[in-house]
Amino acid sequence: MEKIIDESKQGESLVLENKEQNTRKLYIESYGCAMNFSDSEIVASILSNQGYNTTQKLEDADLVLVNTCSIRDKAEQTVRKRLEKYNAVKRINPGMKVGVLGCMAERLKSKFLEEEKIVDLVVGPDAYKDLPNLLAEVEDGRDAINVILSKEETYGDISPVRLNSNGVTAFVSITRG
Repeated sequence: MEKIIDESKQGESLVLENKEQNTRKLYIESYGCAMNFSDSEIVASILSNQGYNTTQKLEDADLVLVNTCSIRDKAEQTVRKRLEKYNAVKRINPGMKVGVLGCMAERLKSKFLEEEKIVDLVVGPDAYKDLPNLLAEVEDGRDAINVILSKEETYGDISPVRLNSNGVTAFVSITRG
């Protein structure tokens, strides 16, 4: 059976049920494989516990994350264009932080942080639990990176948030990597 990527979901911003006590705004887009969409749900769950609600308005975001894929060239090209857009908004809202997640982040970490200086945060697919620590580094004015690979299942204890747009479908991780 061939795996089908729903192209209509590419780049769609994640929308969650907001928690009243959360005051910071998260804007997150996913590109590439189905695992990235699942991982974005995990990231949203972690950040919800850190005081973030999602927003569909890029301009309102305190934190902008793009979950990326290195396998699909079209996704990588699209992400580069989106990073340009995020940085244009960041010039207007200098408090906004921009991060890249996933496989592309892992592969292009030095280029993004040191050469091009287009992101504040680079997080590989096995390091999402470290996001609170990495965000603290960014808040202290430092670039943050964690792309360390793990041989173990790293998110078995996190319940991904369910997206309203998922309908009756859900992601089930069989393996990672």
